[in-house]
Amino acid sequence: MFSPLVQNMIEHHGYPVLGADTLGDFLASSGEVVLFFTENASKFPETNDVAMILPELVKAFEGRFSAAVPALADQRKLQMCFGFREWPTLVFLRGSDYLGAVSRVQDWNVYLAEITRILASEPSTPPDFLLPVAGADCCP
Repeated sequence: MFSPLVQNMIEHHGYPVLGADTLGDFLASSGEVVLFFTENASKFPETNDVAMILPELVKAFEGRFSAAVPALADQRKLQMCFGFREWPTLVFLRGSDYLGAVSRVQDWNVYLAEITRILASEPSTPPDFLLPVAGADCCP
């Protein structure tokens, strides 16, 4: 279950919650997207901070990207696909192509500079996840 702040963000802004089985179709029909990986806000309290910041980032970039939230049950599996190691993380994609990620809470100016750089970049391969897991072929 998402924290109340994350759930409120999802409902108030209409961000879709995507399972590993629906992510590919969503990305195929989208332009630039940020996936908000929340994990458990009790374990990673910065998640609630990012839930307050993300809608402001979408606004600041004037809708250049849309936001979605992977389903909690699939976040660890999808984490391996995108190679990040810290929670919470914003993963930026163009269609299903990886652009980059920003982990944890950052200063506003860092967010603006890093997201601008990420959105201007060419797609790349996500970083390798350190722990190989059998059956981790889950990427969209």
